[in-house]
Amino acid sequence: MVASLLVAHNAYLWLGKRISPDTDILALLPTQERDPALQQSFTHMVDAAQQRVIVLIGAEDWENTKKAAKQYTQVLSSHTDLFDITSLTEKTQSDWLAPFQKNRLGLLSVRQQELLKAQSSDEWANVALSKLYSAFSGPKLGSFQDDPFGTFETWVQERAQETPVRPRDGHLFVADEKRQYILLPITLVPPAFSLTAQEKVIPLLNEATKAARAGVNAEIEVISTGVVLHAAAAGQQAHQEVSTIGVGSLIGIIVLMWLSFHSLKPIGLILLSIGIGFLGALSVCVLLFDGIHLMTLVFGASLIGIAQDYGIYFLCHRLGATDVDSRTLLKQLIPGLLLTLLCAIIGYLGLALTPFPGLRHMAVFSAVGLLFAWFTVVCWFPQLVQEKNLKSGKLVVYYDHLLQFFSVPKNKALVWTLALFLVGASGLGLSRITVNDDIRLLQTPPKHLVTDQMKFGKLLDAPSPVQYFLVRGQSTEVVLQREENLKRALDAFVSQRVITGYQAISNWVPSQKTQSENRALIEGKLLAQNGPLRMVAAKIGEDNEWQAAIRQNLGTSNQTLTVENFFLTSASQATRHLWLGKVNEEYASIVAVKGLQYAKIPQLSQAANGLDGVQWVDKISEISSVLGRYRQNMGWVLIGAYFLVFALMFHRYRKDTWRTLAPSAMASLFTLALLGLTGQALQLFHVLALMLLLGIGVDYGIFMQEQNRQAASDETKDKRVSAMNLAWLATGLSAASTLLSFGLLALSNTPALRAFGLTMLIGTGLVWLIVPFFIRQRSVATTFMK
Repeated sequence: MVASLLVAHNAYLWLGKRISPDTDILALLPTQERDPALQQSFTHMVDAAQQRVIVLIGAEDWENTKKAAKQYTQVLSSHTDLFDITSLTEKTQSDWLAPFQKNRLGLLSVRQQELLKAQSSDEWANVALSKLYSAFSGPKLGSFQDDPFGTFETWVQERAQETPVRPRDGHLFVADEKRQYILLPITLVPPAFSLTAQEKVIPLLNEATKAARAGVNAEIEVISTGVVLHAAAAGQQAHQEVSTIGVGSLIGIIVLMWLSFHSLKPIGLILLSIGIGFLGALSVCVLLFDGIHLMTLVFGASLIGIAQDYGIYFLCHRLGATDVDSRTLLKQLIPGLLLTLLCAIIGYLGLALTPFPGLRHMAVFSAVGLLFAWFTVVCWFPQLVQEKNLKSGKLVVYYDHLLQFFSVPKNKALVWTLALFLVGASGLGLSRITVNDDIRLLQTPPKHLVTDQMKFGKLLDAPSPVQYFLVRGQSTEVVLQREENLKRALDAFVSQRVITGYQAISNWVPSQKTQSENRALIEGKLLAQNGPLRMVAAKIGEDNEWQAAIRQNLGTSNQTLTVENFFLTSASQATRHLWLGKVNEEYASIVAVKGLQYAKIPQLSQAANGLDGVQWVDKISEISSVLGRYRQNMGWVLIGAYFLVFALMFHRYRKDTWRTLAPSAMASLFTLALLGLTGQALQLFHVLALMLLLGIGVDYGIFMQEQNRQAASDETKDKRVSAMNLAWLATGLSAASTLLSFGLLALSNTPALRAFGLTMLIGTGLVWLIVPFFIRQRSVATTFMK
């Protein structure tokens, strides 16, 4: 019944509901639950770029650039259901200026404020006359009467300096020393993390790139950047790894089962337990988390190497227990099976205790999958496998001989020499362990995307989305004033070339206090009755009526600019992501920095010192710090887990309990030593793998100790040998399948999964080698099955 429900539910999810695994790597990162404004600021910065694709098309000749850009846009323009391409027109530019022209008197740059306070009326009159008569006085935004002293034009020019992009021939233009580029801002209509959208968008972008290069007889460079490109690359990589890990593990297990039992029935039974475990895990995760992440499926593919342990344990003992029925056999095996399940779940508990949603999902997926696989073995296998239904294959015969190599050598000097060598090598390796919790080491996007991102950042002087200042206050006005205080501090860092500049809402919408001060400066210094306007009128032969007309004209542009009004205009499109608005009981904004050098981050972070409501945010450093803190915490949790497992098993194994734990503990220490000797820095995912290694390694210890108990009660030597060989066979097959699954995980291109898989690969192999030495009665036997 349960299996039927799982099949039906999964069929509904994939065929009816058509669920699509999430590919957003940020969904795996921890959230800042204690600081909503901080978390929202990061989300805001990321979301602003999520639906954008920026394309730069460049050539040495401007005409070739325009031709290539036309060919590129022609491919995409017919797909309005996928792309919204922003075009530049004269109306766009006039709409951009409109909100500011009504507020001219309140808009002054910091340099203009200083000049108004320092320069005389004669100097300002000369500025106006130069603007009126000089052919090289710069661009003019309207008539002379609209801006006689050029204060508004200067402010607009300063805003334009926030980006190197300029309008040219109806295009957005930027250049370097070699090429002239057209910038194409493209907005995606479907969600960037939709797998269906990625399957349509990426081929069209590639087709457009080919068209741009094919249509011009010149070398064309196409630089593309956008979240959808990274998401698609991660999705493709994850799909490949699901296939490699999942299919590879299945093939390996099938081969192992065939060589061990030389029959299709055991293979079918193992695949049945794995299949039900996978279906159950998927159903529960979708119900609990309302979706499934693609990385969870990648990690879940390694579940295949563990879920079959219970089936192998039963089948191996069914192979040798010819004198009892399957129900009786199950009753004998239940204590060991239950302990192995509990220990594995304790191992996955380590993942669930981290603040990373992705790891919690993986833990739940794996633990639930094991639970369903365990119940499949307990409920179905006794019904489907009866005594004398199984026969052993050649692998069982050959593998049985291996146990004799683990008998204790008679030469004790050799044993002590080997032990001292291992202790010395381990001590050396452990002393060389270094740690590195940098989150950037856990992501390896394709090289061409990294190259394009670096070129894009250099050409456009784009700010970092993960390092910025968060400004907070009780009102919009307070936030804008605090931004202005911060900008005064940042100006010093610009002059020192720590950064190249900054972006802030107050660059476009000064605080009301600043706007009032600016109006007072202009009216008191430039428009006063005996001020420079009167001198200009005298120089050009105009009367008082002319002066009054200019004052009246400028008076109509004396409105106060607000953030709300600014956001109603097209001019705000590029800066809306900097304003968070009201978050709980306060308002917040972001001041983004440009041209930041990583080595100078500590120096820049000091700019927030002593400024009320200003906080430096370094998301990379924050997450790296979380990784480091949880690496340390999980180390203590790992130690606590050993005590918990010891207490769990003590009731059954008493003075032999330590024997079930010692192989895992030794394998963990040796694995850490190997990491130290090979120069690999320790990180959270190594420790989490050691947590899981505890759960899996104890399984092998339990397998052997269970049979050690049975062997101790058997009357004949043959039965004791048979019991030990059965346990050794189950341990070997389980270890082999785990090595297959996690060995393939160690080949993952995702560094976090690779670190996890490599640790499990080494640790599992070591546990398998070590566990026979901790059997109380090690009877070396010849083959017992024919």
